[in-house]
Amino acid sequence: MARPKSAERRDAILAAAADVIAVQGLSVSTAAIAQKAGVSNGSLFVYFDTKASLLNELYVSLKTEMGAAAVEHLPSESDTREQVFHMWNQWLNWATTFPEKRRALAHLQVSGDITAESHLTVSTAFSGIADLLERSRANGQMQAAPLSFVLALTTAIAETTIDSMLSDPAQAEVHRKLAFDAMWRMLA
Repeated sequence: MARPKSAERRDAILAAAADVIAVQGLSVSTAAIAQKAGVSNGSLFVYFDTKASLLNELYVSLKTEMGAAAVEHLPSESDTREQVFHMWNQWLNWATTFPEKRRALAHLQVSGDITAESHLTVSTAFSGIADLLERSRANGQMQAAPLSFVLALTTAIAETTIDSMLSDPAQAEVHRKLAFDAMWRMLA
């Protein structure tokens, strides 16, 4: 009789995969991930049928974690600008607190192994963020632009800001505020 799967072991494999992919990229072997997780390579495949399934689950997990962090404690009584500012700060806090997860996610986002189903799962998890961005641009110059374009611009501004915050911590708060103001002018 097969042993039941352990949620802790599965989570350890996902965490190890994020750490190893952040450093070595997507070409990392499953053996290296298993070693980092403290399990055998065979055990890894008890939890994930293929490396691609591991990458997809990691992608969904990291994106969902990032999205949940971005809207955590969203001040629902505040105006749209304050809500977007809160989301912005939470997103940047997650990315600067977990730079290895951010690096792993950057690798995963360009992987051909990430399925349409995983992208759909993530977009569903991000519906609250999308709704907030829709409200913020309702009367602005970006109101007619496709939401995917607005999200890409917002992400580019955020990624540049995060890089600046990490490379120049003394000016992190200045960069955070300047970038938000620029993004807000673009949206609203």
